[in-house]
Amino acid sequence: MRAAVELRLTATPKAVPELRQRLRGYDYDVRLCATELLTNVVEHVGDGTPVCVRIVDLSGPTRTRIEVTDPDPDPRGMPTVLSAAGTAEAGAGRLRRCRGAGGPRPVLARGHR
Repeated sequence: MRAAVELRLTATPKAVPELRQRLRGYDYDVRLCATELLTNVVEHVGDGTPVCVRIVDLSGPTRTRIEVTDPDPDPRGMPTVLSAAGTAEAGAGRLRRCRGAGGPRPVLARGHR
């Protein structure tokens, strides 16, 4: 099991490929999901938002938790669950493909949008 990685950065379009590079020790799916989540922050929360990206290896070699949080304490910033086709090329559809057979386990807490 690998130690957790925690990266604090500013969500900008330029940060997306930089994050992918910093996570080069992880497999393609982990890098894809982490950069998709960061892209969602840029598009839906705002360019320049400070975020924390955390990658945690769980109990098995194919289980990884990816968290992207912002410091906003506003409870109205909670996400809204929307449906999307599993074949979508962006957004929830892409994340659905990232989650694997076990499905995602979203962790919603203060500061998450």
